[in-house]
Amino acid sequence: MLSSKVARSLSLRSSSPWMRHLNSICSNGSSKAASGSSVVSLRRCLSSEASNWIPDVSIDTDVVHGGVVPCEKTGAILTPVYLSTTFVQESVDKYLEKGFSYSRTNNPTVKMLEEKVAKIENGYDSICVSTGMAATASCINAFMKTGDHCVITNCSYGGTNRICREQFMPLGMEFSFVDFTDPKNVEAAIKPNTKLIFSESPTNPTLTLADLDAISEIAQKHGILHVCDSTFATPYVCRPLDHGCDLTIQSLTKYYDGLNMGTGGALVAKTPELYERIKLIQNMHGNIMSPMTAYLMLQTMKTMGLRIRQQSASAMKIATFLESHPKVSKVVYPGLASHPQKELADRQHRNGLHGGMLWFDVKGDPIKLMDTIKRPWTLCENLGATESIITACAVMTHANMIREDRLKVGITDGFIRISVGIEDPDDLIRALDEALNQL
Repeated sequence: MLSSKVARSLSLRSSSPWMRHLNSICSNGSSKAASGSSVVSLRRCLSSEASNWIPDVSIDTDVVHGGVVPCEKTGAILTPVYLSTTFVQESVDKYLEKGFSYSRTNNPTVKMLEEKVAKIENGYDSICVSTGMAATASCINAFMKTGDHCVITNCSYGGTNRICREQFMPLGMEFSFVDFTDPKNVEAAIKPNTKLIFSESPTNPTLTLADLDAISEIAQKHGILHVCDSTFATPYVCRPLDHGCDLTIQSLTKYYDGLNMGTGGALVAKTPELYERIKLIQNMHGNIMSPMTAYLMLQTMKTMGLRIRQQSASAMKIATFLESHPKVSKVVYPGLASHPQKELADRQHRNGLHGGMLWFDVKGDPIKLMDTIKRPWTLCENLGATESIITACAVMTHANMIREDRLKVGITDGFIRISVGIEDPDDLIRALDEALNQL
C-alpha cells in the first residue's frame, strides 16, 4: 500500500541520475558507509557507536544526546557550527567521499539537527528549513501539482490557510477545508484527484483534535499521503508518525526553540522514499536553515521536556481558574474534563500531557484586556516559549482569515489565546484576574 501511495502521489523516479546523486548526498548514513553517504564523516566525529550506549533510552535522553557524543578529534561535547559555504574535495574520484560539498544541499551542523529531530519524532529523516511556514510550503510543493486536491482541516494556523488560498489555489490546486473532528468528514471529502490529507492536531488556535489513527487508516485505504502539523503537541505530547501519518510538520520556532531566539521548521518523513522527495524539493528551492540557528536549536531543544511538563501543569491550573471566572464565558484546554474531545485527548496524548496552549472567550472588550494586562504576560505573536504570551487572535494571528471562515471555526472576536510559559502560575493567574476584573 505504501509503495502505491508513493507512486500515485509522487510519481517518484528514484532511478534517475539526479535521484541517485541526491540519495548519495542525502542519506542518513545508516547503511551506506561504504558508498560515500553524506554523513559518514560527520558521524565519525559526532556520533556514537551503538555499543557505547545502553539500549532503548527514553525521549528525554534522546532529546539531550540524540547520538551526539564528544568529537573523536577534539573532544568537543557540542556539535560544532560549520559556517562554511563549500567543502573542499580531495579529487574528482573522491567527490562527496567526506559527505559534503555545498551548504545549500547539506551542512554538517544542520544535518545533525535534522537527524536529531527525526529521531525524537520517530521518523526516517527530516529536512530543517527557515520557518514552520517554509516546512508547510515544502510539503505541499513536494506532493501536489496543478489539478491535485488536498483535504485540509478547516481550522489551521492562519498562515497555512492563507498560503493555500492565496498561492496554491491560483496555481490550479484544489483544497477542501473540512471539520477534522469527525473522520467521516475527511473521507467524504476525498476525490479521485486527492493526493494529500493535511491534519493539524491540536489545531491553532481552537485546540480541536484529529483522530490521527482513524484518519491515517482512511488515507491508507485510499492510497493518499497523510501529513500532520503537530506544532502545538510536540513529540512529548503526540508523535503523528506513531499514529499512521506519513509526514510530520513542526514549527521549530515554538517548543523546540522555546526561548524566543530563532525561527525554523521541520518536515519529518516516515520512509526513505518520502525523505528523498522532500530533500529534493528543499535542495531545488534553497529552503535551508542557517548553521548558527541549527546549533542554537540543538541546545535549546534539550530542555523541551522540562519546559513542556511545567507548561502543561501551569496551563491546567490557569484553565481551571478561568473556568470559574465571571468575565469568562468559555475555556478550552485538552486537559479539562469539559473539553469536547477529552477521551481522544487522553488516548492520543502521551504521558498525561496536554501542552501549554489554551484559549478562552472573554465577556467584554478583548482589546482592553490586551492593553491592560500586566507582566509577566507578554502581548506578542509567538507561542511555546518560556515567556507567557497572550494574543487576541481575531486581530493578530488569524486576522488574515476571512471573518466568516474565522467565526465558523469558533474564532470569535473575543477569542483570547494564551501560551503558558514557565513562570510561577500563581503570578500569571493574579495578573489575569486583575485585568479581567477591569472589564
